[in-house]
Amino acid sequence: MKEFIISLSFLISFLQYSSADNEKDIKATLSRVTVYPDRAQLFHEATIDIPSGSTVFKLGGLSPYIDVQSIQVKGYGEFTIMGVNHQNNYLENLEELPEIKSVRNQIEALQIKAEDEKAAISVLKEKEAFLVANRAVLVAKETAFSTDQLKNVMDLYTNNMEQVTITVLKKNRLIKDYEKQIAALQKQISDRTGKQQLPSGEISVTATSSKPVAGKLSFSYVVNNAGWYPSYDIRVDDITKPVNILYKANVFQSTGTEWKNVKLSFSNASPWISGDVPKLDPWFIDYYTPPSPGIVLRGAVSGVRKSEAPVMMEMDARESSVIKQIEAAPMIVGKQVGETTVTFDVAIPYSIASDGKIQTIEIQRTSSPADYKYVTIPKLSTLAYLTGEITNWAEQSLMSGEATLYFENSFVGKSFLNVNQLTDSLQISLGTDNSILVKREKQKDFTSRKVLGSNKTEIYSFLTTIRNNKPGPIKIALYDQIPISSNSGITVDATELTGGQLNSRTGIVKWDLEIKPQETKRIILTYSVRYPKEKTVILE
Repeated sequence: MKEFIISLSFLISFLQYSSADNEKDIKATLSRVTVYPDRAQLFHEATIDIPSGSTVFKLGGLSPYIDVQSIQVKGYGEFTIMGVNHQNNYLENLEELPEIKSVRNQIEALQIKAEDEKAAISVLKEKEAFLVANRAVLVAKETAFSTDQLKNVMDLYTNNMEQVTITVLKKNRLIKDYEKQIAALQKQISDRTGKQQLPSGEISVTATSSKPVAGKLSFSYVVNNAGWYPSYDIRVDDITKPVNILYKANVFQSTGTEWKNVKLSFSNASPWISGDVPKLDPWFIDYYTPPSPGIVLRGAVSGVRKSEAPVMMEMDARESSVIKQIEAAPMIVGKQVGETTVTFDVAIPYSIASDGKIQTIEIQRTSSPADYKYVTIPKLSTLAYLTGEITNWAEQSLMSGEATLYFENSFVGKSFLNVNQLTDSLQISLGTDNSILVKREKQKDFTSRKVLGSNKTEIYSFLTTIRNNKPGPIKIALYDQIPISSNSGITVDATELTGGQLNSRTGIVKWDLEIKPQETKRIILTYSVRYPKEKTVILE
């Protein structure tokens, strides 16, 4: 029995030893990243040597925000993958960012300086104690000193004590300054990393082979806390030239690991949303019965996974600088257009730090002919707004996003490019043009108020003046309005529209005008409102 126990213990030790030998840590290079609007898919590759039997290969140092269901592992070689497991290792923390390491080095340097100053103060305190002790000895001996000797001794003591005291005071001030700097740097680290460091994500792959072979493993998985959103630079040099659109991807990530020199792809797909066609269930209706007091009903939508990635709206500030005549060549970016998605593949590798900061990458530059037209609504604003209509916008794979506008080589403002339009042409707002003057004023001579019988009639007349100070002709759409009656007792009549088109349902009047250089056009809008004299209608 004793021999059996010894043999069993030996067997268990042997198995444990063999198991430890069959676990191998591997390093897999992060080769490429596909970034989606609110997450990212990472791809790793590793070359491995597989011994005979079963071996567990561990890939560590990964993000702790991995979506476990998205993990895919492929093997290449004469071996079989028996299983794939994932866990977060809380005993191993992820490597710190270079920026945080630099801050920690600054803290260590300041701490060393503070220690040096404290050591110097200790030496000065010893000197001070020595001076005080020698003064006591001199007094105790009651040595007779001449006046000059006593003066010299007092000067020596006073000068040395003054020097020691001032030096100690200066060093204490330096120490306080170092301690303030250390506290500020420590707060900076705390704000960036939080109270605890992130654990390390691990993927374990169990592989088996009948003989020693060489092989390759490829890993892919989806992580949260990453994403991208589009923005644009829209440039128009002249209304006779095409509109230039610079399509940019603003990428961010705080996954806990840095993406070092990786090939980036930007996709507009949403693969986490169910691809199944929704089904219409019968819609039953009944009398409404209010819920009993105290019962709170909470609804939830099933089948939709909410994004866990933060939407970062931090935008880089841009100066209103003049566009250079000769611009740098655009980056080489490949575009893959699928049935339902578009992916932009950036040719040059990028490094994206895990700090949540926005990094902007240009992914497309296009030039499209546009039909330019000005729009003005002088009742609301006396400015003329330039718009451009692009007919081939669907071919450019655009997404809705903020746009920075440049017109005639100058920064003119911000706008929003909305591609959610059910039209053949895409309208782009290009800001205001100060070369077009617009003025709207009430014509007092044609504005009146009179009572006839039981009714009161008010007449309003407005003159709108538009002048084109540009060197070329322009097209401009002028909008104004007349009130709409919502009561049978109130009658509204448009008496003068100067050729404008009235939408009787909305009351909006539109004029499509073509104005030559240095030409001024005048538009008159006159309408009357009749209602019972004992009633009040607010018209201004």
